[in-house]
Amino acid sequence: MGGIPCSLIRGGTSRGAYFQEKHLPADEVARDALLVRIMGGPDVLQVDGIGGGHPLTSKVAVIRQSPDSGIDVDYLFLQVDPHQQTVSSAQNCGNLLAGVGIFAIRENLVEAQQHETKVRVRMLNSHAVCHLVLQTPGGEVDSRGDTSIDGVPGTSAPIVCNYLDIAGSSCGALLPTGHEVDTFDGMEATCVDNGMPVVVLRASHFGLSGVESPEELDINEVLKQQLEVIRLQAGRAMKLGDVHAKSIPKMCLVSPPRSGGAIMTRTFIPHVCHKSIGVLGAVSVATACLTADSITRELAKVPDGKTKRMQVEHPGGSMEVHLDLDDAGQVVSAGIVRTARLLFSGEVMV
Repeated sequence: MGGIPCSLIRGGTSRGAYFQEKHLPADEVARDALLVRIMGGPDVLQVDGIGGGHPLTSKVAVIRQSPDSGIDVDYLFLQVDPHQQTVSSAQNCGNLLAGVGIFAIRENLVEAQQHETKVRVRMLNSHAVCHLVLQTPGGEVDSRGDTSIDGVPGTSAPIVCNYLDIAGSSCGALLPTGHEVDTFDGMEATCVDNGMPVVVLRASHFGLSGVESPEELDINEVLKQQLEVIRLQAGRAMKLGDVHAKSIPKMCLVSPPRSGGAIMTRTFIPHVCHKSIGVLGAVSVATACLTADSITRELAKVPDGKTKRMQVEHPGGSMEVHLDLDDAGQVVSAGIVRTARLLFSGEVMV
């Protein structure tokens, strides 16, 4: 096989390879083996591929024009694990989602408008829908702008991501276990799925301050073993089955905010500590903060009003999440601002 059309796009705080579905094998086993090779497997550092030797830079977006009215493109996210050499479709990725609009317009799957363009995306991993609003002056994507996001140097044009009906996207319910607090391996946890299945735990219960660096946490083998024991138990309780080989649920250690935000986080994805926090992971954690009896109840600082603008703090800074509530106090929509930038477009050789 020769070259395959591919674009490398930085979406949010991640980087991934974007492909049109028609350019990849239809057979999933053959497709996944090809993607592992493209990323640089079986080498953990992925030196012979386009991955970066880290889960945040070893991601894939597969795009097709949607056959359904009301949807422009379908997006399948695939996580290539550089350590286990596996490919998982078990979760969404809100960071790579931010780059889907750029790819769709450049690939002529969506026609750009004169000032801004809405791209209606169905996330095939969960069948949830997100509307992306991109800046397209003169009918072309323009990534230049003054919007900054923590974890990414410089500024870019804003991409507004409006998520529709994402509660229970992977587990079937916002609180998949049916409880606001569960106990796993002697530790209290709140399990929530508002776009991403997350197990929320107090950092203090593990003898941590909650502001340790990702590097410190990555070498804490005792902590990582504890978290994996809890994750395997929580996965079954969240109706995800045996999650030993799955990239969900994510594990999030929370502590009081330090910089005026709603909550401080340290997230494992699931075995490496995130340098910041995933988009949908932040939405789920912010949602946990609104749950009356969750384990965040004495930690989180929640603003008043039916529209909550909440800064979820993380190792690289913070991420602002907008949650709209109905009269009963239930979350009905979630919005977030991301940026994305095309890094190259061409062919990847295999």
